[in-house]
Amino acid sequence: MSLKGKTIVITGAFGTLGAVVADAVRVAGAKVAAVDRVEQAKAPAFTAGITAFGGVDLGTPAAAEAAFKTIADTLGGIDGLVNIAGGFRWEKIADGHVDTWDLLYNINLKTALSATKGALPHLLKGAAVHGSGRIVNIGAAGAIKAGLGMGAYAASKAGVAKLTEALAEELKDSGITVNAIQPSIIDTAPNRTDMPDADFTRWVKPQQLADIIVFLLSAQASAITGALIPVTGRV
Repeated sequence: MSLKGKTIVITGAFGTLGAVVADAVRVAGAKVAAVDRVEQAKAPAFTAGITAFGGVDLGTPAAAEAAFKTIADTLGGIDGLVNIAGGFRWEKIADGHVDTWDLLYNINLKTALSATKGALPHLLKGAAVHGSGRIVNIGAAGAIKAGLGMGAYAASKAGVAKLTEALAEELKDSGITVNAIQPSIIDTAPNRTDMPDADFTRWVKPQQLADIIVFLLSAQASAITGALIPVTGRV
């Protein structure tokens, strides 16, 4: 699955999953724009072929629009977008806070929406020339059925699912596909710290998610759009 000649933007790219996806996309042949809210000075030591764009607040539409224009000007266009930026909070509804719902809406759904709107003019321009473009969103298996303490998180990720479906319908005739993967628990260092007694072998590995994302960005996935793909390991 080659992405040679493509420019792919990855949000939340300074985090564990984002960095793995950025490298997998690079290995597949694409130029990568690694976007994150974390300041530029704290960017990981990315390999050549991955350009870091730090200090971008994707929750602010104007900032997202400006960042994507800079990326398109710097790297010569945009062919794909992977929305990974987001976060998690475990909190019961009875003794929790309404502010948590606003927080997770902003960091999980609004960032994806703002990034998508910032990227769309460039994706549409590229699709008009090359006939294709790709958007891949990171949803959550927990959005299908919310568990204990997962109300706010599940609601925000359910919003990502509906954003995916609505935009896929909107862009059907443009050549741009829009899909989402819905992982269960991802095997990262913070998750291992938070759940030290869990069986980590049952969790989804970041590289496994990266492989699926590369496929969805590729020409081989051109017939798939509007899909919400569960990637749950053995959880």
